[in-house]
Amino acid sequence: MNKRLYPFYQIHYLFQNVFVTNLLLLRMKKTCLFLVVLFALILQFCTSTYKAISRKNRKVTYVNNIQPIVMNSCSPCHILPEGKKKAYNTYAAVKASVDSMLIRIRKNPNEKGFMPARSPKLSDSTINIFVQWKKDGLLER
Repeated sequence: MNKRLYPFYQIHYLFQNVFVTNLLLLRMKKTCLFLVVLFALILQFCTSTYKAISRKNRKVTYVNNIQPIVMNSCSPCHILPEGKKKAYNTYAAVKASVDSMLIRIRKNPNEKGFMPARSPKLSDSTINIFVQWKKDGLLER
């Protein structure tokens, strides 16, 4: 090897190593990124079967599910002593009026008879709790 060309070979070898190393690092980064995205997609579709089973077996009851919604959304108008409208402070009263309640809470705020009056519409999930309660047989406890 020519002594005058030796430094150029060293520089060439150094650049070649740096290029190959950077190329390998880039490939590793892309592979790691791909694996992270793949893992995230897989986890996105995982659900807990325990929660799904327990929700299916759990029935909606007045005391556990309906009463808190009624107390929150229907007061003070339908809760005694301040309420001047039909009272919904007992299981029997709510059970007897569940059909009319469902009709009224499903209406849009601009429709006549919408409930809860002067409040935003109940969420679909909250309305579905009432529907499920009726399907489950209007259980008290």
